[in-house]
Amino acid sequence: MSAQVDRLNPLTGQVASSAQAMSVAEALEVADQASTAFARWSVTGPGERRALLMAAAAALEASKDELTAAMTAETGATVDWASFNLFLAAGMLREAAALTTQISGEIIPSDRPGCFAMALREPVGVILGIAPWNAPIILGVRAIAVALACGNCVILKASEVCPRTHSLIVAAFARAGFPPGVVSLVTNRAVDAPQVVAELIAHPAVRRINFTGSTRVGRIIAAQAAAQLKPCLLELGGKAPLLVLEDADLDEAVRAAAFGAFMNQGQICMSTERIIVCEAVAADFIQRFAKKASTLAVGDPRERKAPLGAVFDLSASQHVNSLIEDATSKGARVLCGGRTDGVLMPATAIDGVTKQMRLYAEESFGPVVAIIRARDENDAVRIANDTEYGLSAAVFTRDLTRGLRVARQIRSGMCHINGPTVHDEPQMPFGGVGASGYGRFGGRAGIAEFTELRWVTLQTTPGHFPF
Repeated sequence: MSAQVDRLNPLTGQVASSAQAMSVAEALEVADQASTAFARWSVTGPGERRALLMAAAAALEASKDELTAAMTAETGATVDWASFNLFLAAGMLREAAALTTQISGEIIPSDRPGCFAMALREPVGVILGIAPWNAPIILGVRAIAVALACGNCVILKASEVCPRTHSLIVAAFARAGFPPGVVSLVTNRAVDAPQVVAELIAHPAVRRINFTGSTRVGRIIAAQAAAQLKPCLLELGGKAPLLVLEDADLDEAVRAAAFGAFMNQGQICMSTERIIVCEAVAADFIQRFAKKASTLAVGDPRERKAPLGAVFDLSASQHVNSLIEDATSKGARVLCGGRTDGVLMPATAIDGVTKQMRLYAEESFGPVVAIIRARDENDAVRIANDTEYGLSAAVFTRDLTRGLRVARQIRSGMCHINGPTVHDEPQMPFGGVGASGYGRFGGRAGIAEFTELRWVTLQTTPGHFPF
């Protein structure tokens, strides 16, 4: 039996959970079992897959208290954020259940006489899903749901930050009645993660990899998958811009910006990291935004008295501190919040951010937002696109035609007009461009990621051959 690895509560320093520290050999044994299970699961009918996915949604909801307790203890998240995770994850399972009868192909006219030609979508094998800690129930389920609907088996490589949360997700699938090996879990020590992941990617049964996490690690996984000629679905970092044009409803823009910047302490891939405001309304917007942000209290999530909880560990607050120090040393101004010595970090807004500051381009993944002033609409679009990332974006304007025009100029996988950058629904195509990754989770777009498109012909008349 392998050793155990402990995860400490970021607030108390006490053990929040313990998990099996699997060796590479044990992880590969999980892949072998998944490969065996695939033979039967891949031919299971859509009705049975749909029923099991619906049962998994119910089983997940039945675990609400246990799941939310595990998530808050392991990550420092608020109970409200954990509850929202559960709500959206259950919706993802029900959407995946609805997709089981939508995995369709087409008949393609053939130039060959008597040839009946078809394009078919078929399951590919074992999927390796690697999920992060910041929205662990949502992203753990997302790594699994559509892949299962398509007839694949899935290995969930749990985050070292929240192994219990991810193990409870897999346990819900087991209680729902999924056969052994169809949904599996791998847990490991952080120091062993690179080797465990590399060996799983190289395993012959693993045919697809989906990863949600940092751009740095995503590049490594993409390279390892490419060496094995295996496709990846990558949802990586972000530096989401929220554009406030001079005709925007400022009160609405303030509410959306505050939600997008500080929900889950800014630890969401879609978090608003840059507020780009046209100079004509900058002073008015900034005054309103600073007032709003100042009302967002931070506190111990166990007490349920504050909208902001803890960042996931001290390294997160130290990183944000360094961004604040760099910006202020170069002329930026702290409107509210500021440095912290612990994991409880206040909502922080920095005005006057310029390209010379790290906060302009570097992902913060914490409760700090950069305010950047633009001359006009064209300048705002230029600044929005001045980034390697391209996941989510938002535009605020009372002119919807103008909003659509601006949205189409922003290089991002998603853009919301008069809505926050943080927005997710199970049926929507979710993903980014550039350093934010490639491929799409969600709805029918996800089917293409987890199936193989095959050309099959049926010759109905004798063929004609040159010899």
